Amino acid sequence: MTSRETTGLLPRSGENVVGARGRSKRDWAALLAFGAVQWPWLLRSLHGGRLADKHKLLDRLGLPRDALPNLGSWKADTGLLTLVADHILQHKPKLVVEFGTGASTLIIARALQMAGGGTFISFEQHPEFVEATRTWLAEHGLQADLRAVPLQPSPSGWPGLWYDHGPLPDGIDLLLIDGPPWTIHPLTRGSAETIFDRIAPGGTMLLDDGARPGERVVARRWRKAWPDFSFCLVKGGTKGTLIGTRRS
Repeated sequence: MTSRETTGLLPRSGENVVGARGRSKRDWAALLAFGAVQWPWLLRSLHGGRLADKHKLLDRLGLPRDALPNLGSWKADTGLLTLVADHILQHKPKLVVEFGTGASTLIIARALQMAGGGTFISFEQHPEFVEATRTWLAEHGLQADLRAVPLQPSPSGWPGLWYDHGPLPDGIDLLLIDGPPWTIHPLTRGSAETIFDRIAPGGTMLLDDGARPGERVVARRWRKAWPDFSFCLVKGGTKGTLIGTRRS
């Protein structure tokens, strides 16, 4: 279920995702084309990072070494989790928003606690993931505003689906995008740009799987559409992370 469990190579897309009749021929063509290109990347992503790096991160956060027993596949790897923890401990964000509940949720909640606290909202399309993660956090004395929301057709013209998250507060200091899964559409995370105007000046956006072919296309479009952000691709870990910082 959650990132505590061993999972397969491909992510669950969700019961409310468009099926064979709802997906257009063009979308199917994009999915098959990107899937064929990124199979080597998917195989590399089975490795969630070195065990020593995971232990180092958990020790730094004061979490038991079995707090993250299974990483890799479609879940966050140690590269992303370390990047997130480092950012929070250094910048002490007061408002963090995440799309895609899982291992990163535990790391964010603990890092925020160590940094002095803050508001943390996490969205996920699978209600059972949300409940399991809420229990997971509670076992470590942590909490977050975890919200189960359905996916809906993209509100911004991007292909695929996006979270029906409702109103969001302004002044987001850190936005982490770790969903929806690429199996919906390789460019489905492009819709995250609908939230960019709510990121505070000096705030940061992190896109997981930034080295993946679909996310590289998304990044090129974002660079053109959002000149007030500076973007860079960090290739640490097995998946890469696209970092966008809003200029002050």
